[in-house]
Amino acid sequence: MANALPSYFHLHLVSDSTGETLTTIAKAAAVQYADARAIEHVYPLIRNRKQIERVLQEIESAPGIVLYTIVNKELTSELERRCKEMSVPCLYVLEPIMKLFESYLGTAATPIVAGQHVLDQEYFRRIDALNFTMMHDDGKLPDNLSDADILLLGISRTSKTPTSIYLAQRGYKTTNLPLVPSIALPESLTQPHSAFIVCLVAAAERIAEIRRNRVRLMSDRNLDTYVDLKEIQNEITYTRRLAARHGWPVIDVTRRSVEETAASIIKYFHDWKEGAAAEAEQG
Repeated sequence: MANALPSYFHLHLVSDSTGETLTTIAKAAAVQYADARAIEHVYPLIRNRKQIERVLQEIESAPGIVLYTIVNKELTSELERRCKEMSVPCLYVLEPIMKLFESYLGTAATPIVAGQHVLDQEYFRRIDALNFTMMHDDGKLPDNLSDADILLLGISRTSKTPTSIYLAQRGYKTTNLPLVPSIALPESLTQPHSAFIVCLVAAAERIAEIRRNRVRLMSDRNLDTYVDLKEIQNEITYTRRLAARHGWPVIDVTRRSVEETAASIIKYFHDWKEGAAAEAEQG
C-alpha cells in the first residue's frame, strides 16, 4: 500500500436492497478521511448472477474498496472470489454485527433479502409521518395541533424544513412555523395540545450568509432588513425570549448537521414524554 494518501478512491457499494444501509455506513467511514474523496458506485437490488457479473466488470474497470450487504451465499462467494483475484478489498459490512448477535442470542441468523425494508407497521408509520410533514411545512399547521408529534419554530433559514423531513423519515409527524417578530403566534400554540415544541436558532452571521445567497429569489421581501445583521440578531433574541417564556427548548443549529439536530430533538421529545407519563402516574 502506498504511503501517500490518494486524493480520491473508488468505493463500490453492492446491495440486494436499496443500498441505504451501505451508503450510510460508507459515509460515516469516508468522512473520517478528509483528504481523500470517495467516488461512490452504488449497485442496488443485486440478486442474480447476471447482475453480479456486471458489478464485477465495473469493479475491475475502477478498482477500489468493495462493501456489500448481500445475503445470497452463491453471489457473495463469487463476489469475494473475484475481488480476491483482483486484489481488491471486499467486506460484508454486517458480519461483525451479525456475529455479535449470534454470540449473544446463541443462534444463527435467518437470511432475509431486504429484511430491513419489510412492509411492517413501522414502515407505514414512517410513510404516514412523511406525508403529514410534507403537507404541513412552512407554516401550514394542522387544524388540530395535537395531530403533530413535533412542532419546530424558528426564524427564516434555521433548517426547519430539512430537519422536519428527517424527523418524518424517523417516524415523527412534524410541522414547522417561521417566526417573525412582527407577526403574532397562532392561537393554537397557546391552547392545550400535545405537540412537542422546539425552537431553532443559529449564529446571526451564518443566517445572514445563507439569506444573502437567496436574496435573488426573495423579491417580495424588504431585502435590506432580511439580511441586516442587527435585525437578524433581534429575531434571534425574540426567539430565545419566546422560548424562555413558554419553557420550550432551544437548539442552536449553527455547527450541527440536520442529523445531529434531529437526534437532539428526539432526545428532548422522549424525555418530555417520559416526564409527562411520570406526572400522569403521580396525579
